[in-house]
Amino acid sequence: MTNETPGDIPSTGSGTLSTTHASTGATDVARRLEAILLIVEEPQSLVSLATAVSAPVPAVRQAIEALVEDYDGLAGGPRRGFELREVGGGWRLYVREEHDDLVTEFVNTQAPSRLSQAALETLAVIAYKQPVTRGQVASIRAVNVDSVVRTLLARGLITEEFTDAETGAIHYGTTDALLVNLGINSLDELPHISPLLDDGADGFDEVLRA
Repeated sequence: MTNETPGDIPSTGSGTLSTTHASTGATDVARRLEAILLIVEEPQSLVSLATAVSAPVPAVRQAIEALVEDYDGLAGGPRRGFELREVGGGWRLYVREEHDDLVTEFVNTQAPSRLSQAALETLAVIAYKQPVTRGQVASIRAVNVDSVVRTLLARGLITEEFTDAETGAIHYGTTDALLVNLGINSLDELPHISPLLDDGADGFDEVLRA
């Protein structure tokens, strides 16, 4: 028979259970964050991520820090080929810089030789209005352009110019590869858009200049 009092036993057990529950909760938050981070197109703030996974901001911050350490190989595992990076006040998954050429080469071998009509139209909007966000392009074209923008990025025809510090929105611009494909030396050589439109030309020009 031990000298423990009845109150000693629940106290020890309760502490163990609390630690276990806390650990399980943190793991669950991290897993849910990974699921969201795999599909987002723009860097997400801690508040936005906390809302998405229904968890407190401090818990999300802690889970983010743990994921960063995990992906960087600081938690005992291998260093991943991707990283979780904070850009413009938001978080997003990125391919590590040393693998950029590898990924670009792979994507280019998978991509069709010709761009779709949707890709050409999106590329035209970016070329004339750059720097421009994905949301602005979608507004002008009145359709979702997420997959098209990914295609243009993979083909090296557009690039991420900068990220808005307040909104986290990425602004896109064209690359020299577009000039090469068009056979021009600068964007100044692009034709004026008005003569190419039969109706509403003036209005479209105003949108592009806004």
